[in-house]
Amino acid sequence: MSQPLIGISTYQQEASWGVWTLPAALVPTGYPRLVQRSGGLAALLPPGDPATAAAAVARLDGLVIAGGADVQPARYGAEPDPRTGPPSLDRDAWELALIEAALAAGKPLLGICRGLQLLNVALGGTLVQHLDGHAGPPGVFDKHEITPVPGTLLARALPEPVSVPTYHHQAVDRLGRGLLVSAHAADGTVEALELPDGPGFALAVQWHPEAGDDPRVMDALVAAARGTSPRE
Repeated sequence: MSQPLIGISTYQQEASWGVWTLPAALVPTGYPRLVQRSGGLAALLPPGDPATAAAAVARLDGLVIAGGADVQPARYGAEPDPRTGPPSLDRDAWELALIEAALAAGKPLLGICRGLQLLNVALGGTLVQHLDGHAGPPGVFDKHEITPVPGTLLARALPEPVSVPTYHHQAVDRLGRGLLVSAHAADGTVEALELPDGPGFALAVQWHPEAGDDPRVMDALVAAARGTSPRE
């Protein structure tokens, strides 16, 4: 398989272009460009009926759950913090169904930012609803260093500490079932998770590789979807 098909979740939001202002399925172009840079074909997945998620995943070779809005706190049994943003209920339901389908089918999965948080919630974990120091001003990525945990799937892709683009105010609290922490920030925030005993490649990062110039995490996903080593 030379170019595996990688699905990328999107969100529905009113948008303006030209003479139009209409509901649109959106995702920053950094996501498909990163998939393409790593040798994959990108397919955008707008929120849909969760009952169709397994059929969608069956046609893919890999799946990316993109960043975005805060997860509804009720999904992990919490009341909303005043600083938690408004939820996207349709997107929560759709992406959780995509995650469950990918894990059940053993399809390679990469969660990014919100995608990491959703993976944790999907497996019974909880979230810290607010923390400071992991985002710049509104709409501006910050940068900080993350340290991979030796011996993990992430450490095979990123063997050394690295500075990453970051923009989030929530994080992992209690770990979901079977998940392993595979990177930390200097303040102890969980920066990557993986499912070492799962049926296939399952990795999630709290930062935004699509906003940077380091393709190695996406290289690892595309290689897993192809059934090879990165850049093979």
